[in-house]
Amino acid sequence: MEPLAILPASTPDIPAQTTVVVIGAGIVGLSAALTLAERGIPVTVLEKGRIGAEQSGRNLGWVRKTSRAPADVPLAQAADRLWAEMPARIGADCGYRQAGILFVTRSQKQMGIYEDWLKAVAPLDLGASLVSPKDIDRLVPGGKGDWLGGVHTPSDGRAEPSLACAALARAVLAKGGQIVENCAVRSLATKAGKVAGVVTERGEIACEKVILAAGLWSRRFLGNLGIFLPTLPLICSVLRTAPMEGPCETAVGGPDFSFRKRTDGGFTITQRGRLDAPLTPDHLRLGLRYLPVLRAQKGATQVGLGRHFLHELLSARRWKDDEITPFERCRIMDPDVNPGLNAEAMAALRKAWPIFDQARIAATWAGMIDVTPDSDPVIDSVAAMPGLILATGFSGHGFGTGPAAGHLAADLATGAPPIVDPAPYRLARF
Repeated sequence: MEPLAILPASTPDIPAQTTVVVIGAGIVGLSAALTLAERGIPVTVLEKGRIGAEQSGRNLGWVRKTSRAPADVPLAQAADRLWAEMPARIGADCGYRQAGILFVTRSQKQMGIYEDWLKAVAPLDLGASLVSPKDIDRLVPGGKGDWLGGVHTPSDGRAEPSLACAALARAVLAKGGQIVENCAVRSLATKAGKVAGVVTERGEIACEKVILAAGLWSRRFLGNLGIFLPTLPLICSVLRTAPMEGPCETAVGGPDFSFRKRTDGGFTITQRGRLDAPLTPDHLRLGLRYLPVLRAQKGATQVGLGRHFLHELLSARRWKDDEITPFERCRIMDPDVNPGLNAEAMAALRKAWPIFDQARIAATWAGMIDVTPDSDPVIDSVAAMPGLILATGFSGHGFGTGPAAGHLAADLATGAPPIVDPAPYRLARF
């Protein structure tokens, strides 16, 4: 997987009580904890594995507004501001650079989609625009892609996933929060139908609120509580190059590749046109909910039956508080890399920008993404379980909005004015 930055030493023991427990030490959970700690609210982050070891440390590092659903853009705009303020806020560099994102295409249909998106977000004043082949050559010199055009948003950017997770974790600890690694939460303790604490593998912690930011694992955790959350898994295979000369600082997405510059001088690259879709028993339970998106993105997923089906089939869906849970049996989800998809990405990229002929692959990894039926997250209080707040289901684009999503979850947990309108993220829409 993507090498993690040097992580801080986590809190060795669980506390007897706190005010808010955050389940999951990814970018969203850590951002929520940081916001709470800065407000002087006692907070403990519980992580079944290690800080940022799953999708928060394995994603592409894009911080984008481009092509997001219009209702999701205000959260991304708030995140832009928080990313820019982060060095002053936490005293560390997360690798954030506002160097723009460019999507390119040879398809007239795709150009129409970009045009429709620009019209939909026009009131938000993003500074995005359609670009011509000449514009693409200016923004990303040396190309031979024969592009029809694309869309460019100069205010988009990038950050370093593992660097950001480690830096946020240090800031949480420095501001008085606690982070306990290798400590799975098994269930919630309740009193009069409300959250009263969490039951962990090490014992119980009394608390007033719980923020569930457990990504891929949220559906299973909620299912044990009788709460429905529809998500299915996708796997993204990624590679990084050794430091090299590149065409630009702008991140670029093509039909079958994407690349972005890294702070170490290399590039993070993926096959943007296809993801692996490992079949699981949940596909039988939820498949009909995903038919519209499958029709719209036909060919974008590579369906396969493999070890994940058996793993899910054998994993418990219900358990008691004193039983070992699936979260303890799999501390870190580490899916297999698809070398074929990585090879496709490199071949397409080298054809489009020949400078990548000199690229030397330094590492490959894969991450598992939790996808909702509409590809937007759930950031909401659970009516059936007062005191429980969800911040999950980010569908592969949560790193960019992570600081604002965590902030919004903290707002909901404390009754503070929300950083953005939470209405688009209601659980009830499912």
